[in-house]
Order: sequence, then C-alpha cells, then structure tokens
Amino acid sequence: MPKNKSHKASLKRIRITKTGKVKHNRAFGKHLRSSKSSKRLRRLRTDKFMASPEAKRLERLLFRRLRGRDQARATLKRSPTPAERKKAQADKKARTAETKSKSAARP
Repeated sequence: MPKNKSHKASLKRIRITKTGKVKHNRAFGKHLRSSKSSKRLRRLRTDKFMASPEAKRLERLLFRRLRGRDQARATLKRSPTPAERKKAQADKKARTAETKSKSAARP
C-alpha cells in the first residue's frame, strides 16, 4: 500500500510547534505597510496560531493530528503504545467471547 504524502504547499506556509499548534503568517502584513493604519498593523501582528476548525481541515492535508489555539492539549487523542494496543485487543476478544457464550446459553 502506498504511503500518504503530506501537502507540501501547506507545509511551506506553516510551522507546527512541539505541542501541535499551527503557526502561520498573516495575510496583508508584509509589504505596502505605509498605507495601512498602525491599529491595523498591530492587529496583524497578534495571535498567529491557527484556530481549531482550520487546524482540523489542515489535518486531512498533512495526515497528522494538530491542535488549534483554543484547544487544550488533553483533547488530542494520543496514539496508544504497543502494550496498550495489545491490552485493548485482549479486552475486546474477552468481551466478544463472553457475549458469544451468553448467546449460546440462551435457548
């Protein structure tokens, strides 16, 4: 099966922090600044982290989990460790075996 390729154009325009937040540059803030008001330029400097809905949309392009500026770290699901995965599979098998034995016991 082929590997998923991340969207290279998106990766060139953003930075992903260690905590999973998406940092980006704002539009309209780099050139022709003399015609823009000081208030507008100050607003363009603030909060360069992507909002949660936008980060969620970007996840599909990059094939990885991200987090937005208003999303807590705890809300992201961690990938289970191999030991946790084995334990979950064993629990699932035990539950299915238990339900099968109950259904077989019924007349």
